Amino acid sequence: MMKLKSKKFCRGSFKFGNGGGNNGNVKSGEKGVGNCNNISEIKWELRPGGMLVQRRETGSSVGEGMIIVRVSTVSQCHDISIGATSTFGELKMILSLATNLEPKEQRLLFKGKEREDDEYLHMVGVKDKDKVLLLQDPAIKEMKKLHRLASTTQHIPTTYHTISV
Repeated sequence: MMKLKSKKFCRGSFKFGNGGGNNGNVKSGEKGVGNCNNISEIKWELRPGGMLVQRRETGSSVGEGMIIVRVSTVSQCHDISIGATSTFGELKMILSLATNLEPKEQRLLFKGKEREDDEYLHMVGVKDKDKVLLLQDPAIKEMKKLHRLASTTQHIPTTYHTISV
C-alpha cells in the first residue's frame, strides 16, 4: 500500500499567481506556491450561517454607491446621477424633471428591451456610464396631439362680442 503526503493549507488566506521566474512551478525543496512576482491573495470570511465565502472588496462591489446613467432621447442627452440599487421608476421620476415628460409618458430601453418601473438597475446590469434610451410613449403622444388639435378648434374667432354692462 502506498502512502500519500497531505498538503497543508493556511486557514486565513490563499495565495495564487502566474508568471515569475519559475513559471508557477514549485521546486522540490520549496513549500507553498513558489516565489511569483504577480501574487494576489484571496481573503475568506465566515458568514453567520456557517458558510465560508470569499470576502468582497468594499469600495467597488456591485450595487453600492451612486452611478451616472447617460440617458439619450431623440435630440438630447442627459447624464443622471442615481443610486445603483434604484429602480427604473425612480429614474423616470428624475427624468421627468429634466425632460418635462411625465413618468407614464416615458419608455426606457436598456440593451434593446423596454424596462418596467419595478425593475432594479443593478439587477438588469446597468453600470456606471451606461446608456439608456428614452422614448415618449407613442399612444400618449398621439393623444396629446389630438387634445391640442381639439383645443385649438374650440376657440373659433367670430365677429360677435359680448358686452357686459
